[in-house]
Amino acid sequence: MSGLCVHNEIGRLKKVMLRRPGEELLNLEPANLDRMLFDDIPYLEIAQQEHDRFAEILRGEGIEVLYLEKLCAEALDAGSWARAEYTDRWLAESGLRGTSMLAAVKEYLDSITDTQTFVEKTIAGLRKNEVKLPRVSNTLLSDLVGQNQDSETNLLVDPMPNAYFTRDPFAIVGDGVMLNHMYSNTRSRETLVGEFIFRYHPLYRRCPQWYHRDSPYHVEGGDVLILNNHTLAIGISQRTQASAIDELAQNLFWGDEPSEVDTIYAFNIPVSRAFMHLDTVFTQIDVDKFTIHPAIMGTLQVFKIRPGRERGDVRIEEMIDTLEHVLARALGLDAVKLIPCGGGDPTAAAREQWNDGSNTLCVSPGKICVYQRNSVTNEVLYKEGLDLLVLPSAELSRGRGGPRCMSMPFEREDL
Repeated sequence: MSGLCVHNEIGRLKKVMLRRPGEELLNLEPANLDRMLFDDIPYLEIAQQEHDRFAEILRGEGIEVLYLEKLCAEALDAGSWARAEYTDRWLAESGLRGTSMLAAVKEYLDSITDTQTFVEKTIAGLRKNEVKLPRVSNTLLSDLVGQNQDSETNLLVDPMPNAYFTRDPFAIVGDGVMLNHMYSNTRSRETLVGEFIFRYHPLYRRCPQWYHRDSPYHVEGGDVLILNNHTLAIGISQRTQASAIDELAQNLFWGDEPSEVDTIYAFNIPVSRAFMHLDTVFTQIDVDKFTIHPAIMGTLQVFKIRPGRERGDVRIEEMIDTLEHVLARALGLDAVKLIPCGGGDPTAAAREQWNDGSNTLCVSPGKICVYQRNSVTNEVLYKEGLDLLVLPSAELSRGRGGPRCMSMPFEREDL
């Protein structure tokens, strides 16, 4: 009934949501790269060509490709007051100050008649020369301050340049969705787009919500891996707090809407850019195979979380073990095979991990999307018998995210 069905990482992918990079990348400036979580400025035209090739590859596998901006536009058109509500919420989170400034931007947004174009603009951000700025009033301090805000940049409202990494702002788990509280304020408005999709879209408005963006604890979808119907792996990472996992466990185990999940493995991984999310550390590529970051080898601290006997109780078991043993245990297998990024060569591993060599999108067991530029890792995967769908990645990779980061499955076949 919810329109969602994702109970694993590797079952044949049937429906996936993407975000084609747009004008938000044109609003990246050298001065705001750190704040925007970018190390470089992608060349938009080539990034779009690469992303179109990604979508073409997926369609070639019989996968229905949805787009974030179109889904949001359909959701806003479906609700009588949805667009007006979205505008008000977006303005409230835009960072704009001053009554006159807010009114001017609202008037500009309201003048965009096509809903998808409107959504695109809210993702792209606003430059000062796009909006007719109000005359400064000398009777309201808020207007004087608002008119002079961020005078060193041409931006009036920040873009959402990370939006093409659709994996993070929300996560589909089973037939429900996590609407995440993002680690960085830069990405927080991305979850607003998701909130309106899952509130108003005719196909998805009835799905259970396992997490809410107004939670005080941050969690991101790149830290959530679905091992099977009953089992999640979640990273305690730079982007996901242990308290968020506590809250998610309560909602999944004891919430008002039933969830099949009864076990969570929480992996305590290093807090660093290289280990940004759990899916930059490992991704599942077949029934018993995973790509991994070599630095995760050795013993790990993992917490197994299960429901207790009384409603609201949980039981937590600490495990100090290797990734191989933990994953085999979680999947009920005798053993799993871990395939290191860079084939074990330290230099190749460091270079290709920087370009998300361990971050793959599985479209069916043993068939995975990978970045073309990670040639050493790809050669190792070929030799292991994997079927690779190779996509160009000179510009997309500059955002520091791989094929899994750029995709949000809405429907997979069960195993």
